[in-house]
Formats: sequence, C-alpha cells, structure tokens
Amino acid sequence: MSQSLPVSKTCVCHNLRDGSSGEAGQLFIWFPVPHALVKVIPFLKQAALDYALMQERSGLNVTCKPGQVQEVAAKIAHLLAPRELGETRVLFLQGMAQPQLHDFSDITSLQHFVERNESDWLIEMLTSERFTTYFQPIVSAQDTAQIYAYELLLRGLDADGNLVLPGLILDQATKADLLPQLDRVARLSAIAHASQHQLSGRIFINFIPTALYDPVSCLRSTVEAIDRAGIAHERIVFEVVETDTPQDLSHLKTVLKYYREAGFLVALDDLGAGYSSLNLLHQLRPDFIKLDMALIRNVDQDPYKASITEKLLEIAQALGVPTIAEGIESIGELHWLQKHGATFAQGYLLAEPSAIPIREIPRYPR
Repeated sequence: MSQSLPVSKTCVCHNLRDGSSGEAGQLFIWFPVPHALVKVIPFLKQAALDYALMQERSGLNVTCKPGQVQEVAAKIAHLLAPRELGETRVLFLQGMAQPQLHDFSDITSLQHFVERNESDWLIEMLTSERFTTYFQPIVSAQDTAQIYAYELLLRGLDADGNLVLPGLILDQATKADLLPQLDRVARLSAIAHASQHQLSGRIFINFIPTALYDPVSCLRSTVEAIDRAGIAHERIVFEVVETDTPQDLSHLKTVLKYYREAGFLVALDDLGAGYSSLNLLHQLRPDFIKLDMALIRNVDQDPYKASITEKLLEIAQALGVPTIAEGIESIGELHWLQKHGATFAQGYLLAEPSAIPIREIPRYPR
C-alpha cells in the first residue's frame, strides 16, 4: 500500500524576489531613449519624489520610502510605451547604496520588475505551498462506466482557503518568471494527492517543458516522490501541452527521453490547438494523444471541426496511438466520438474535476 506523502518544501521558492519592496532604497532606472525622461520627470515632481539624473546615459535614480518602490515603478511603467517598457532597465538597492559591479546581475526590465512585484500573492502562495489537486476521470469512450485514468489538475488556495483557478496562477507565473517554481510544486502536489487517495489506473500529470532547464536535476525530486509513494512508473503519464512546447525541440526531446528511460509514458496534449500539431506528433511520438477541447466542442454539429477531428482520429488509429477526447459536454459530442473511434473520453458531461476522486461514472447509452 502506498503511503501518503507531504509535498517537500526544499528549494521551491529560492530567489523568488528581486528585492523587498517594504524597505527604503534607491530605484535606478535606465531608459532606452532620452524622450522617456520627458514623460517621467513631471510625474516625479508632482509626486514630490526625490530623484537625480544620471550623467552618463538617459536615466535617473529615485529615492523611495519604505513600501513605496512598487507603486513608483508601476506608475512609471504606465507612462511608457510598450517597447519602452520592455527595454527600460531597473535596479533596486536598499538604503543609499550606489550600484557596484556585483549588482549588475540583478538588473532587470521595468516590465519584469513590476510584474514580479505584482506577484506577491503568488510568491506567498508558493512559499506557503497553498495548493491542492483536483481529479478528473478519463474513461473508455465506448463504455463510459470504465474509468481508465485520472488527470490531476492544480488548484491554488488563497489566504482564506478559497480556490484560485489555474489560469490566473499560470498567467501570473509566466509574467513573473515563476514557472519553474510553479511546475515543481504542481508535480509534487499531484503525486502527494494521488498517493493520499490511492488512485488505481493511470495518472496523468501536466508539466511545462520550458520550466525545466536540466531534466535530470529538475525532475529528480519528482521521480523520488513517485518512488516513495510506491507508484509504478508505467502508471504515470506526463502531459506536454502542445502550445507551450519550447522552440528548441531538442530540449523537449531530452526531457521526454529522460521520462521514458525512467519508465514513464508521455501524452501530447491539445493536439489541434497550434500550428505544429502533426510535426510534433511525428517528432515526439507520444504514447497518448489528447484532442484539443476546442475541436471537440460541437463537433457533431460543425462540419469543419468534424472533418479535422475525423482525420486526426484516423491518423492516430493508423499509428496505433490511443486518443483522449477532452472537454466533452454533450451527448451529441460523445456519440460522434464513439462513432469515429476515439479511445478515451474526458469532460464535464462525464465528471467535473473534484477534490475527491469520483469512482463511478454513468454508462451513457450508445
């Protein structure tokens, strides 16, 4: 029997902050063009902020009181055009210190600085590891009462214990460069909750390839957690989302090679959502294909969607790769997919994601 595992907090949130916005200090700002100063200086004067112009290039440093730097940076960011915002560089130093050579590695774009400071809620959530896992069954398309697997889905919890949906979390983590921390916590949370509920069948876990720099070191803790839980490797299926795959395909292949050599399976998620679907199918040769829910929606009524989905199913059948149709919400969609040979089915018609794994699914008539 597998044991329930806590999620390890080791190194999850190392280096999450650029600097404490709660302390006084100097905000150094370097603009790409002198014209930006014409926009910013009137605001500084109106706000009665102390500042000094830099002599060597277009820039200034603003003296910030405790807790003020975040607001100042955000207001300056709103004054700049999008390209100016992306190319403006900033550095925050506590006290009255001036930049030294070792500080230059901490210089970042104003856009990133603001987005990171706006991510305090996510940083606190990561630090406290206020996450849980929801379960959504994947069933046989031909006999929906047969549960084949569960997809494990990340949910956040705010300070009051209310659910925070994954879209908001992922969007903020992307903006603030926190994907590696989020991806690791999500994987370990999924494994811990799968162990806690003693799931049977296969377990589908999402992962973000761009969050992994070195597959061996980044995934070691995941493999160790799976082994401690006593979950057989062949039961784990890691899903790679097609639209999030890195342009460096060789990196993605390295990640998947590591997974496969460890005995795990791989699913290509959201097939049909992006422009490189068939090329990725050829390059990655996944063990499962998940059809994008946008294709499934009203597939029984839309001839364009039906034609595309039918061809994808035919290709998968010819290659001998099982297919999972996601996002099924109507009997009509399910019947169409049954008729055209989808292997597995998943969606709100069958079962919504839930904190406690659903063990019984109705057998929908053909």
